[in-house]
Order: sequence, then C-alpha cells, then structure tokens
Amino acid sequence: MRIGELAVRAGTTTRTLRYYESRGLLPARRGENGYRTYDEDDLRLLKQIRTLQDFGFELEETRPFVECLRAGHPEGDSCPASLAVYRRKLGELDAVIDELAAVRATVGEQLARAERARDELAADAGIPGGPEPVCELGGQTR
Repeated sequence: MRIGELAVRAGTTTRTLRYYESRGLLPARRGENGYRTYDEDDLRLLKQIRTLQDFGFELEETRPFVECLRAGHPEGDSCPASLAVYRRKLGELDAVIDELAAVRATVGEQLARAERARDELAADAGIPGGPEPVCELGGQTR
C-alpha cells in the first residue's frame, strides 16, 4: 500500500509517517515508481506505536516494541528491552500516583480547614450556613 492508504488505515497523517520513517521506526521502502510502499506488518508497527503513545509512552520509548515486532515477536512486548520499558513506565506512573495522592491529601486538608473556618464564622454570626458574603469593594452582596 502507499503512504496515503497506510495513514488512513493507521488513523494518522502522511507527515507523521514520514517523521517515523526519519526516526527509523518505520521502514523506508520504495517501489520501482519511487513511491513509498508499506505492508500489513508496517500497519501493525504503527498500531503498536499509536497504542503505546495513547498510554503516555514517548515516541522513543516505543522503539524497543517496534524492534521486537520486527524480530518476529507477535505482540512486540515480550522482548527484554520492551519489558524494561514497561517496568520503567510503571515506576513513573507509581511516582505520579504518589504525587497526586499527596496533592489530594493537601487539598482535602485545605477544604476541611476552610469548612471549619466557615462554620466558626457562622457560629460567631449566629447565621446558619455562614455570614453573608462581603463584596471585596466593601459592600454587602445579596
């Protein structure tokens, strides 16, 4: 198939395919007419790259999977280099999850503090739900 058909079938652009080719991720084969030619294996490579990128992998991180597919492994992720990328990515994800959990805890603490302050103001003012808000320009709002 030619580059346009491959782009459509892979859900990408010809420009992206040429970029992948320049990075060595997609083979650069040309027919006798000078046009780039691709086959179903190339489509599989592209689908692997796109799936990994959808999961947050950088383009260069897809290289071991592409090389594994080219080596004849049906899924592209059973080679040692692919497994190493998976492990590294899981470590990165765990770190992000830990960071987000810490941020969530801080926001939860801030919310609890703000709710206590609101309740104290309401108790002081004797108004259920808190005192009337005061406009920053100095007047009461309603």
